[in-house]
Amino acid sequence: MATPDFIRTIRAFAGHQLLWLPGVSVVVFDGEGRVLLGQRSDSRKWALISGIPDPGEQPAACAVREVYEETAVHVEVERVVMIQATREVTFDNGDVCQFMDTTLRCRAIGGEARVNDDESLQVGWFDVDALPKLDDYALRRIKQALLDEPTWFEPTT
Repeated sequence: MATPDFIRTIRAFAGHQLLWLPGVSVVVFDGEGRVLLGQRSDSRKWALISGIPDPGEQPAACAVREVYEETAVHVEVERVVMIQATREVTFDNGDVCQFMDTTLRCRAIGGEARVNDDESLQVGWFDVDALPKLDDYALRRIKQALLDEPTWFEPTT
């Protein structure tokens, strides 16, 4: 994911130390029940579309913006799927982040899936029973988005 300007400003003072940041992940389904994925340019791995909200930006607005910026697909947010703190991530440049991720389920309402910025090598629609290799966290979010259940969160006990 491209580093937002406000994080570059913080990094100028904080260096590579751990930053606790909001994150939004999006599980987008089309009318055929396929899920939208992007192959990330930084890791070359397939993943859900995700991003960091701008200061003051609501998670749903971030989801709509990120999906369009990365894939040229227009979406409508349907519901919150899960909220979870991620593990620490160390990027190639040494920056360390941990995200409070809000995963949203969205429905595609227009546009044609294509690479729309430099964050992805490829984007595409995949049947849920024919997904490319994904990490367990992405698979869990897709599975949760397919269920008609309340928002998932880590139990307190």
